Amino acid sequence: MKDKKEQIRSLKVAFFTTELDFTTNEAEKFWPLYNTFDDNQFELRHNKMKAFSRRMNDGSLDKITEKEATYFLSQIEDTEEELFLLRKKFMQNVKSVLPAVKIVKLKKAEEDFNRKLLQQYRNKNLKK
Repeated sequence: MKDKKEQIRSLKVAFFTTELDFTTNEAEKFWPLYNTFDDNQFELRHNKMKAFSRRMNDGSLDKITEKEATYFLSQIEDTEEELFLLRKKFMQNVKSVLPAVKIVKLKKAEEDFNRKLLQQYRNKNLKK
C-alpha cells in the first residue's frame, strides 16, 4: 500500500506541476504544506473509518443495532468535521504561498486528478 501511495503521490506532483505551472519558489513552499495536508487527510480517513469500513464490507451491516449505527454516524460526522478543519487550515497556510487564482486551480486540479485516477482504475479492472 505504501508503494501505491508513493506512486500516486508522484503522479499527483507531475499533474499539479503541469496544471498549476508553479514557479520554483512556489513549488518549494507548496509541496511540504500539501504533503503534510495530504498525509494527515489520509490518516484521518484511514484510521478513523477503519472500523466502519470493515463493518460495511463484512456483510454485518444488516445486523447493526441502533446504538452501533448512532455511534458510526457520530464517528462519520466527527471525521468529516476534522477533514473540513484540516482543509480550512491548509487553505489558510497555502494563501501565503500561492496567489488566489492558483489556489482555485488547485481545487480543480485535485478533482481532475482524482477523476483521472478513478478512470484509470476502472479501465484497468475492465481489462481483467
